[in-house]
Amino acid sequence: MSGNVLFEKYGQTIAAGKQIFREGEDGDKMYIIQDGAVRISRTIDGKEHVLAELTKGDFFGEMAIVSRIKRTATATTIEPAHLLAFDRAGFQSMIEKNARIAMNVIDKLCRRLENANSQIQSLVRKNEQSVIALNLYNRFMEKPENERALAFDRSVKEISMSLQIPLDTVESAVRALAEDGILSVKSNALRLRNENRLTEVAEKAGGGA
Repeated sequence: MSGNVLFEKYGQTIAAGKQIFREGEDGDKMYIIQDGAVRISRTIDGKEHVLAELTKGDFFGEMAIVSRIKRTATATTIEPAHLLAFDRAGFQSMIEKNARIAMNVIDKLCRRLENANSQIQSLVRKNEQSVIALNLYNRFMEKPENERALAFDRSVKEISMSLQIPLDTVESAVRALAEDGILSVKSNALRLRNENRLTEVAEKAGGGA
């Protein structure tokens, strides 16, 4: 399928300075830039922060068709832009007929995952205790309130593998939380004793005080 045919079917032309979508909105389309430039931004503490400026060949908004979550950022044209807009069915149809575009999307997604993993590992190294506490908190919260118990050995192993932290480091961190009265460890059962304290430790993983 040629570029002209793709644009005839999926193309949009948007003037400079126009919002394509806004953070928090429902979304059902992703976009590939044919020409022009698009700014991706988020509002943090009432201020706009630019996350990226994208140009020809870049794509954005893909989470709307992958996981159908609300928009996590705002997309605004910096200059007049020609975009290909795909809903889930349209994207599947397009990649079935255009292997080059499909490989380009896969390549860019892999690069994004690599960058995200690097950022996660940097965060983990800066504050292992808090990231481990956050992981534990999420695991406990997945359980019904009256069944918040985890298998100590399995949890330590899974957290070690997930965060790429040495097993003995994770085990030491969990036992330190137990010594502080936040958790209890009895036989192989790991239980939550103080949810508020665990939350306080976990919040430091996100940069909290």
